[in-house]
Amino acid sequence: MSNIWEVVQNARAQDRFTALEYFEAIFDDFHEFHGDRQFADDAACVGGIALLDGKPVTVIGIQKGRDLAENLKRNFGGVKPEGYRKALRLMKQAEKFNRPVITFVNTAGAYPGLDAEERGQGEAIARNLMEMADLKVPSISIILGEGGSGGALALAVTNEVWMLENSIYAVLSPEGFASILWKDDSRVQEAAEVMKITASELLEMGIIERVITESDRTQEDINADLKAALIEKLNDFTKWKVEDLVAQRYERFRKFN
Repeated sequence: MSNIWEVVQNARAQDRFTALEYFEAIFDDFHEFHGDRQFADDAACVGGIALLDGKPVTVIGIQKGRDLAENLKRNFGGVKPEGYRKALRLMKQAEKFNRPVITFVNTAGAYPGLDAEERGQGEAIARNLMEMADLKVPSISIILGEGGSGGALALAVTNEVWMLENSIYAVLSPEGFASILWKDDSRVQEAAEVMKITASELLEMGIIERVITESDRTQEDINADLKAALIEKLNDFTKWKVEDLVAQRYERFRKFN
């Protein structure tokens, strides 16, 4: 097994810390909000307000389960339109009250079911991309495990994107790559090598800004490192003018064209 395929397996492991666990470990006084005010509450997308270093922030995450029952409740991290609309509601609320937005991403992709398509999955994702690009507050996204396709990007059009060391970020899964491009499912490990989807590779290419080290560290150490990095970066962003935050975010994503 290649080192890169090991990273893929680690990114998908069920024992990885979830978004809600990071909320509790890093922030104080977290209060979860529910619903998109249009259709329903999507349990795959969680979020609310919390305190970081005594300052209010909005936190949003894609939540996977630790077992079959919870995964069924959380739809295996596959967010539906109402989940993305809930996230957008929270982001616009953050903008209104001048709170930074921090998102935690762990999904193989948006939910592809018929019901999601009927309720405007593509439009919900596209609207998040548009609105996040113009958000008037600082924003940071952290890839916790899998960062798959538009389902991940819908929460990751931010001023900076960080990744945990054993996470992946890509336009599609290695299985999808091997199946579509080579018509050969058996080449999935080779696909993972070719795609350049690991944190170290993406940092080298300038796709992300920071890697949170996991090797030979306890979860408590990882939490502490991530918390300190968030405090430092958000303190830096508070010195920026609103127009500079928006311009930096716009240029960050335009450079990939």
